[in-house]
Amino acid sequence: MKKIEHIGIAVKNLDDANALFGSLFGVPHYKIEAVESEGVRTSFFETGPNKIELLEATSADSPIAKFLEKKGEGIHHIAFAVDDIEVEIERLTQEGFTVLNKVPKKGADNKLVAFLHPKSTNGVLIELCQDIKP
Repeated sequence: MKKIEHIGIAVKNLDDANALFGSLFGVPHYKIEAVESEGVRTSFFETGPNKIELLEATSADSPIAKFLEKKGEGIHHIAFAVDDIEVEIERLTQEGFTVLNKVPKKGADNKLVAFLHPKSTNGVLIELCQDIKP
């Protein structure tokens, strides 16, 4: 893993959260994007070398809606950049981590993504992110 790619924060209302975090960071979000397959609308902020992803559920049965119902608003996941997501999935599986999706899927911000189950990572949902190459 190369670096923390972003921290994901689940929010009830993306527009309200964009205003709040825009004031907090002193910069506006740079992108809003829907990921239909996950039932989520996302917004990204850059703060120096770091990124924050805000996540709003677009359907009641989406993973974000379930998270918000169970835990409320707050940190949802930490994403790490990787050079080769398939190699990392294989390596982490061999290390005993539970990978939620063995085949990477398209995520927001032009990334391939895969998640590690929080039960295998001390309660933290970990996302692996690889830039989609043109």
